[in-house]
Amino acid sequence: MTVLIAGAGIGGLTAALSLHAAGIEAAVVESSREIRPLGPARGVGINLQPHAVRELTELGLGEELAAIGVDSVELVYCDPSGRRLFTEPRGTAQGYRWPQYAVHRGELQLMLLAAVRERLGADAVRTGVRLAGFAQDDTQGAVRTELLDRASGRTEQTGAAALIGADGLHSVVRAQLHPQDGALLWSGIRMWRGVTSAEPFLTGRSAVIVRDGDVEMIAYPIGQGRINWVCQVRTGEPGPLAGDAARSRPGALAEVLPYYRDWALGWLDVPGLLAGAEKILEYPMVDREPLPSWGRGRVTLLGDAAHPMYPVGANGASQAVVDARVLAHELAGAADLPTGLARYESARREATAAIVRANRAMHRDGGRTPQELARITAAYRSATGGDVAALNSRASLDPPAPAPADMPTNPTTPWS
Repeated sequence: MTVLIAGAGIGGLTAALSLHAAGIEAAVVESSREIRPLGPARGVGINLQPHAVRELTELGLGEELAAIGVDSVELVYCDPSGRRLFTEPRGTAQGYRWPQYAVHRGELQLMLLAAVRERLGADAVRTGVRLAGFAQDDTQGAVRTELLDRASGRTEQTGAAALIGADGLHSVVRAQLHPQDGALLWSGIRMWRGVTSAEPFLTGRSAVIVRDGDVEMIAYPIGQGRINWVCQVRTGEPGPLAGDAARSRPGALAEVLPYYRDWALGWLDVPGLLAGAEKILEYPMVDREPLPSWGRGRVTLLGDAAHPMYPVGANGASQAVVDARVLAHELAGAADLPTGLARYESARREATAAIVRANRAMHRDGGRTPQELARITAAYRSATGGDVAALNSRASLDPPAPAPADMPTNPTTPWS
C-alpha cells in the first residue's frame, strides 16, 4: 500500500517527490479534472522564500525553478506618490545561500507535476478524483479511503498505508478530523489579484508594497513580461465566513480601481496595471485558529489544510514545501508510520502556528516609518524561522536512512 496524498497543489506534489526521494511509495489524488497553468483561486503569483527554494533545490529542481522564477533582490515599501520609505534586500542579496523566487503558481505546479510523473510514474497523480472520506483500520494498519470519480460519479474503496490531507483551504481531511473546527476567520480585508503584461520596475527584480491607510498594493514581476499584483482593501469588520462567502469569485475592475485611481508612483502606472489585467480574482483574506493537533494515527495534514494563514508574509506556499520535506524526513527516520507522522506534527505544528500569529501581527501593525518597518520585518523573520545564519547552517532534510521495514517502499506499482 502507498502513502496517499489528497491534493496536487504545491504542498501535495512536493510531498510526493519528497517521499519518493526517501524511498517511500506515494500517490496523489486531485479533485480538479485538469491541472492547468492558470493559478488556483488563491492567486496567480507567489513568492518562494529561500527556505523553500533550498528544499526544492535539494530535490533536484534547482535548474527548473530558476528557469521559471524571477530572482528577487529587494522589497521596497513606499507611499502612493512613489516616495521610498524602506528597502530590504531579499534572497541571496540578503545573505541567504538560496534565492527568493517570484513565480507563476500554475507554472510551478506544472513543473512539480511533471517531476512527479517522471520520477513516480505516469499514473502517480490521478486527476478528477476527490477524496470523499476515510476511516482508519487499526487491525490492518491501514487507512480505508473512499474516492469519488467526478466524471463517472462512481466511488471506489481503497487502502493506504497513510493519508496526507494536502487538500487546501477547504480540506475534506481536516473537516473529518476536526468536525468542530468552525468557519474560516475573515480579517475584514478584501483582496483583488491579477497579472498584467508590463515592463518590470525599479531593478527589474524588485517587489513593492504601497500603503495608504486601509488601502494597500503589492506588485512584483513573475517573468515573461508579467507583473503580478495584489490589492488589499479593508471593507468590513473581522469575523467568521462560511460557505461561498469564503471562496474566491471573479473580480471587477470597477470595484477595485476607485481605491487606486489617484496613485502616481512615477515608475509604475498603478491604474494602468490594474486595468491591463485580462482577469481579476477577488476573495477574502482569511485564516484559521491554529489547531491543538493536526492528525491522529495514520492521517495528518499539510500546507493550507493544516495552517491557513494571511498571505501578508509571502510564506504560505513556502511553508507547505517545508512541511513536505519534514514529513518525508521524519517518516524515513521513524520505526513506523504513526511514529513518523507524530514526529512530523511535533516538528511543524508550533512552528507554523507561530507564522499564523506573526502574519496577523504584521497585518495589524502595518508600520509607516522606516524604523517601524525595519522593526516589523526583523521581528517577522525571527518569529517565522527566517534567520539567515540559521538556514544557511542547518543540516539538510535529505532522508537520513533507508525507510524502515513497515513503510510502503519503492519500487512498486503506484496503486498496489
